[in-house]
Amino acid sequence: MAIDHLLAVVPVADIEGACSWYEQLLGREPDNRPMETLAEWNITGTGWVQIFVDTNRAGSTLLNFAVGDIAAHIEELRIRGLSPQPLQRVNKGMELSSIDDPDGNTITFIGNFRVEY
Repeated sequence: MAIDHLLAVVPVADIEGACSWYEQLLGREPDNRPMETLAEWNITGTGWVQIFVDTNRAGSTLLNFAVGDIAAHIEELRIRGLSPQPLQRVNKGMELSSIDDPDGNTITFIGNFRVEY
């Protein structure tokens, strides 16, 4: 069995407000709006982030992005008007910075990510 695509679903209460915020976070409009209650961005070749209206689950998601230059990425987010947490150095050389979306879903950026440790 092969899996062709990964779809990370982030529940939100207000699709239009969340869509505007995620446009700031990701630096562009969604790639698709297949339904009024769904917006999606292609993040990597086969990896997608979807925001979807689900008021019962909004604010309960953890979403992680591994980035090449975390300091530059965090600075770019600040330029776009967002306020990520200060960079933290954690074990094995990894660096983290988190930000919460308007519903309280936490997005964490990971620097120095490795597939194997």
